[in-house]
Amino acid sequence: MSNTLRITIDLPCPQERAWAAIADWESQGNWMLHTKVWVTSQIREGAGTSISAFTGPFYKFYPKFSSLGLLDTMVVTKWQPPEICDVVHTGKVLKGTGSFVLSPINSTSTKFNWSETIECSRLKFLAIAPFLWVGVRISLARLSTSLRPRE
Repeated sequence: MSNTLRITIDLPCPQERAWAAIADWESQGNWMLHTKVWVTSQIREGAGTSISAFTGPFYKFYPKFSSLGLLDTMVVTKWQPPEICDVVHTGKVLKGTGSFVLSPINSTSTKFNWSETIECSRLKFLAIAPFLWVGVRISLARLSTSLRPRE
């Protein structure tokens, strides 16, 4: 069964700057809550790029404490900078799809639509969705703060 979670946030920067921050896979760990991200393919951007993300309390020490978190493996399936990045989750636990869609609000701000469609039972989704939503919401707020204009 498919279950979708969506969050939209306004980012305080132009679309191209937002895209650059989001598509810099390894730096996502700077704003994603308790997460380490790395590219696992030869190509670093575009469709076919493989990425892994480990989320857990000891994420900085991955793989030493890998049993205390979730390894999310994914492959980029759609790449249209600076607007759309879609992925398919290919891990043992997390299956489904994810999407980032950026659209300009004006020259200094961008709307960021994040969504995940998770393949699992409705009961399991209802149990994990509140925690996933809070974690992503905190992460996107951290992204927004990091993109504020420097004075």
